[in-house]
Amino acid sequence: MLIDHLGVAVADIEKALETYADLFGYKLLRGPYDDPTQQARVAFIGSGQEGDVVLELIAPLGDDSHVARTLAKGVSAYHVCYEVEDIEKTLEEFRGKGSIIVSNPVPAVAYDGRRIAWVLTPTRQLTEFVERSAPMDR
Repeated sequence: MLIDHLGVAVADIEKALETYADLFGYKLLRGPYDDPTQQARVAFIGSGQEGDVVLELIAPLGDDSHVARTLAKGVSAYHVCYEVEDIEKTLEEFRGKGSIIVSNPVPAVAYDGRRIAWVLTPTRQLTEFVERSAPMDR
């Protein structure tokens, strides 16, 4: 497993991008994308330098979004995302080790249809998995 990105919940992507650009010199790498399935608008930012950690800014698409509820609790550090070869096998392994499957695999707009899934680990860490490549037989 390789870390793909760290997710940060924000109220407004454009305002957050301005702040990250000013403070850290980050720039927009991809997006923003509206993903109705995830009830979120997302954008990926970073320095653009090879090997640097990428941040995913996640804003709610509406008041009933899980991201809106997260922000209402005062939380901004949101999740860690790992890229995995076999998302089904990874979910099975994590379930067997006490994690709760929050969301089964679904295609993600920001990943050109590659599937993502979510788990809550026994330490209560929200974790996202993105499959390395899309399965050919879907």
